[in-house]
Amino acid sequence: MASMQPIKTLSLLSICPILQTYACRATPVIPQRELQPQCSFSTASSSKSFGYRIAASFSAKGSRFDPKTDLFSFDPVKPALPRKGGLKQRLTSGQDAYFVSNIGKSTNVAFGVADGVGGWITSGIDSAFFSHGLCDYMTRVAQNKEEGVIRAYELLQRGYNAVVEDESIAGGGSTACIAVGRSNGHLEVANLGDSGFVQLRLNAVHYYSNPQTHAFNTPYQLSITPPKMLARARIFGGQPLSDVPRDASITDHGVRHGDVLIFATDGVWDNLNSTDILKLVSRYMTGFNAWEAGKEGGLSVSDQIHTLTEQGGIPKEYENTLQALLAVAIAGEAKMASMNSRRDGPFAREMQKFYPRENFHGGKVDDICVVVAIVVEN
Repeated sequence: MASMQPIKTLSLLSICPILQTYACRATPVIPQRELQPQCSFSTASSSKSFGYRIAASFSAKGSRFDPKTDLFSFDPVKPALPRKGGLKQRLTSGQDAYFVSNIGKSTNVAFGVADGVGGWITSGIDSAFFSHGLCDYMTRVAQNKEEGVIRAYELLQRGYNAVVEDESIAGGGSTACIAVGRSNGHLEVANLGDSGFVQLRLNAVHYYSNPQTHAFNTPYQLSITPPKMLARARIFGGQPLSDVPRDASITDHGVRHGDVLIFATDGVWDNLNSTDILKLVSRYMTGFNAWEAGKEGGLSVSDQIHTLTEQGGIPKEYENTLQALLAVAIAGEAKMASMNSRRDGPFAREMQKFYPRENFHGGKVDDICVVVAIVVEN
């Protein structure tokens, strides 16, 4: 493979943290009373009630993917506690992180992914602390929201505020794609950077998010810039970027019974596109008759989806729910594609478009993290 050094956006913007950092600890934290949404949010009520059956799967760059251990299944009755407390509890997914939580004692849920910026390691900073810390703090915020309602933007802002105030997190940066799913069928998403999500409905891509980037391979990212790095940037040049939660794209969606929501980091999206994801999901949803052929043609949601998304609904020891099986399948497919030198994924095609002389082919090896939610009408 040809040398990558001539690519300025990769060698400078993607590897040098100074040029892609976004905030320093001196940046004022926005108080709660000043939090303002970026878009309108429908408050119309629905007579239907929905649940979100959720699982996550992940694999760190350079490690072998193990479906038995690289899997998390969400149990709303016994919610997972924040994983704050040491890298040994965090690094099974590398610098990628995820969270799933009830909002207070309600049936509303918050979930999503965060992708730590690997380039910080050249300055001695591991962005795993930032991305995992962000997810840990968002879990705490959601669990402590007694009224059971929170906006996705507010959740992201409060999580970011807590990371900035945490002196144990020296620096780093992360993208984030998070959601608040209400039992009335409203889903609000806050997406900042090149993590993203798709909403699948009966063998079709109903919605997919667009990445936010400053340039090729330079996504929007939240960050903390240590004072020494800011001083170095002033001396040697380079203007730090200033992406903050209010820069996130806020979108509002309605969900239906049988919808499949997939939130993932760029370790997935650089190697699989939305059509690849749809084919994979449809294979399992139709194979287990969660989506079945209707009497008049087309697909409909089967009554079996309730059983299939409950613990033990799939006759397997580990991925024993449909959402767990989907999460493992997507993470595993992305892992294989990332290491396949003959299969050009979305990242390879973008490289060929912007830098044809590099002759880049194959997948892009990276940390991988995916959260799958299947919407079920109660």
